[in-house]
Parts: sequence; C-alpha cells; structure tokens
Amino acid sequence: MILRHLLLPEILELLHTGRLNELRTFIIQQPAPEIAELLTAITDKDRVLLFRVLPRHLADEVFSLLEPLFQNRLIEELAQEEVRQVLAALPPDDRTALFEELPARVTQRLLGLLSEQDRKKALALLSYPEDSVGRLMTDRYVTVRPEWSVSQALDHLRKTGFDSETMAMIYIIDENERLTDELRLRKLLLADPSARISDLLDGHFACLRSLQDREEAVQVFRKYDLYALPVVDADGILMGIVTIDDILDVAEEEATEDFHKLATVQPLNVSLKNATLGLLFRKRIGWLLGLVVVNIFTGMGIKMFEGTIAKLAALVALLPLLLGSGGNAGAQAATLVVRAIATGEIGSGDWWRLFLREIGVSLCIGLVMAAAAFLLGWLLGSVQVALIVAISMVSIVVVGSLTGIVLPMALNRFDLDPATASVPLITSVADILGVLIYFSIATLILYT
Repeated sequence: MILRHLLLPEILELLHTGRLNELRTFIIQQPAPEIAELLTAITDKDRVLLFRVLPRHLADEVFSLLEPLFQNRLIEELAQEEVRQVLAALPPDDRTALFEELPARVTQRLLGLLSEQDRKKALALLSYPEDSVGRLMTDRYVTVRPEWSVSQALDHLRKTGFDSETMAMIYIIDENERLTDELRLRKLLLADPSARISDLLDGHFACLRSLQDREEAVQVFRKYDLYALPVVDADGILMGIVTIDDILDVAEEEATEDFHKLATVQPLNVSLKNATLGLLFRKRIGWLLGLVVVNIFTGMGIKMFEGTIAKLAALVALLPLLLGSGGNAGAQAATLVVRAIATGEIGSGDWWRLFLREIGVSLCIGLVMAAAAFLLGWLLGSVQVALIVAISMVSIVVVGSLTGIVLPMALNRFDLDPATASVPLITSVADILGVLIYFSIATLILYT
C-alpha cells in the first residue's frame, strides 16, 4: 500500500523521464506483493515498462502474484521470448489458473511457447474438471522412501528441494509411487541420522483426491490446519500437492460468489473496480426481472382481499411493517444457514434440530415484536386492528424465519448451491406469504 499511495508519483516520474537505473535500484528493495499492487494501479503502457525494469527473478515472483486479468494484459504487451520466460517460471498451479481465465485460442498459443515437459504438465492439469482439486496441484514437492536413513533423506532434500513449493512437509512413497505417510521436516531434522525413515512414521496422514471439489478441499484444510496437503488419484498414487495460498484463493472466490448470490448478483469474474457498465448490467438484471415476476403474486394476494381492506382501511397502513419484519427475519435466518453450510458446520443430520430450534427462536422474536405492533395498531386504529396486527406479526415472523431456514437447506439437499436462496428471493417469498397470512387473519377476525 505504501508504494501505491505514497510513492506512485515519484515512481511514475522516474519511469517517464527515463531514469530507469534509479527506478530499478529503488524498486528491487520493495516487497513483491507491493510491486504487484503497484502494477495494477498504473496504465497498460507504464505497467509493461515497469515490469521490464524488474530483475528476472523478481519479475517472475511479481507476475505470479498478479490477478489473471493483469497477467493477461501483460502477456498481450510483452515480446514472445519474455512471455516464454514468464510462463516457464510460473508454478504449474499458477500457470493453470492463468490458462483458465484466457480465451481458448490464447491458451493454445501460450501452450506452444512452453517446453515439451511443461506443456505436458499444463495439459495434464487442464484435463481435470474445472472446479476440482487437480487444477490446483503443483509437482514441486519432495518425496523420500521409508527404507532410507535420515541422513540419506537429508542429502536427497539438499539436492532436490531447492525448487519445492514447501519444505515443511516431506511425503513418503513406496516403490509404486503410492503415498504411504507424511513427515514434518522438523521431526526429520531432529532425528538420529542413522535412524530409518520408517521408524519416524505413525501411519496417520491427511490427503485430497485429485477429482475432489475445491470447496471440500477448503474444509479439509480447515480441519487439519496444514500449510500443504498431498493429492492422490483413485489408486493412492501421489499426483501433487496443494498449498494454503491456493486454498485461500478458493475460499475467497467461494465466499464472494455466495455474497453475490445472496444479493441476487451473478458472480463477477473481475474485481468491482474493473467491471464495465455492461458487465454489471448483465450480472444484475436477470434476477431483478425474475423477482418482478415473483412479486406480482404479492399484488394478486392483496387484490384477493379487497373486501377486507375496504372494511378496515387501517390494515393497509400497517402492511409494510409486517412484510418488512417477515422478510428481515427470513434474511437473517438464511444468512446464518448459508454460512453454516458453506463452512461445513452443519450437515443433513442437523436439519430437523435446526428447524425445531428456529421455531422456538422465531416465536420468541415474534412475540416481542408483536407487543410493539399491538401498541402501534392500537394507536393507528383500534383494539381490533391491534389484535390482528399482533397475531399476524407472530405468524409472519415465524413463517419468514422458517422460509429462510428451509429454502437453503432444501437446495443443498438436492445438490444445488444454497446461496441461490438469495435474500431478495426469500424476502419476496416472505412477502407473498405475509400478505396471505395477514389478510386471512384479518378476514377471520372481522367476519366472525
């Protein structure tokens, strides 16, 4: 943040006046994440110039930290040999993430710039389903054999570990490349050099499956609290590892997608500041038009009770209060449930307990709100109006809350995204039910 907000004018002045040696001397002293953030704040032309000032090792690291949108813009401007070097330096998982965001023809062109070995790795990762763990894997890890001595294993680490994504965990494989265990580096370093690796193992390890959904992988990382997890295929053969930085990106994407869906906005593939007017329009208009259709039923419900409304016009003045309360109660309940489902806090076995508990909670909330509504109904109308409003308030809050609980859980039960049970949708459903409940109660009391 310091580079972007405090030193950006000075950096641009050095860039525009051609004092590139001074700029290079200054910029190489800055952290790579700061430089990556700076590159997102300047024009495409300046971005390319500044990127070319960076030493090769720093440029590779900075490029890997950029969002795919800015990686793509740089690739469009850089020379072919520069692109080749950048792609070759990217970890396989980051390279796959970049290819996922590019048009097919661009990806095909970039694949042609890779060495045969790197191209095979890239194609192998891209062959996995889009939302699978396989696309997050990297092959930069260290393995040892259980029959090796500690001294032999440490020699192997010194020779092969320089390019590893992480050295915190060492993975144990058998002669068929099957994962049999994992070993923390600390335990290896503190062990007797003459001891066998097999003597240090306990047979307990966590792993991911290559075809496993990314969201499930987030839960596994949370459960075991590890920096990296190995990935195996159906036969238990070690295919790669997934590190916490990739999982954090997945968790952020899923959380953002859920927030968008809760607000009936289709997920954006770019940051909000870079989204165009047309993109924002397309992402929002569909749901809003759909909700217009849903809300027609609210008007139809009111029309059904024209006689009741004509007999006691004060009922209409209190309608927004009741509908708003029901919608808000449903939105609260839905938000809590969607988050609990997303984080794995609840499963299908918890549904009935949650449902019954929500009845109790919403009933208590409804009774408290009914007391306030009774006083308001009395002031605006009569005791009869107050009684209708109070009974309706309890009923509408309970029904709205249960709608907010049931709809996400039902969607999850049928393997649909529970976040689709958006707040506006639940509010609209609660409005329809609220109108029917309110005027049904009013009709029952007025005509008996």
